[in-house]
Amino acid sequence: MNIIFETPRLTLRQMTINDAPLLLELNSDPEVVKYLHEPTLQTIEQAQKVITDIILPQYRNNLGRWAITTKADNNFIGWCGLKYRPELDEIDLGYRLMQKAWGKGFATEAAQETLNYGFGILKLPIITGKAHIENLASIKVLEKIGMNFIGEGLVDDCPVRTYTKANPSA
Repeated sequence: MNIIFETPRLTLRQMTINDAPLLLELNSDPEVVKYLHEPTLQTIEQAQKVITDIILPQYRNNLGRWAITTKADNNFIGWCGLKYRPELDEIDLGYRLMQKAWGKGFATEAAQETLNYGFGILKLPIITGKAHIENLASIKVLEKIGMNFIGEGLVDDCPVRTYTKANPSA
């Protein structure tokens, strides 16, 4: 298990193909993907394809969507991480949690430490975060971790609010 970092309550680690059932559980919940531009996953094969085609290639650049597990019981609750989006030429901070983990501060905790990792370890100059304009919980996370609102627009045909944060050490 390749642990990226830990927070007081969470461990973030690289995903493996063995995480496909967990990703399927996460991405098959219509409420979890309600504000996203992607359909729910229906099969284990679809989850495996997301891991092999989207998640694992990012790890070559020390980026990626990392599995979040709770330290208390080692349960998978979702993912958080940084992803390079070449079509936008930006490093995107993203997170997705199972409903059972909502409202407990896990997204904020994981996102804050992901920013710290991106700036402190990876020395990234700027990190961007986007949330659907109606996804108030996700917008709140971006604001809590000190990201600055820069505008609204369309990304992947989805209306989003965009936030950025510059590396404070740069």
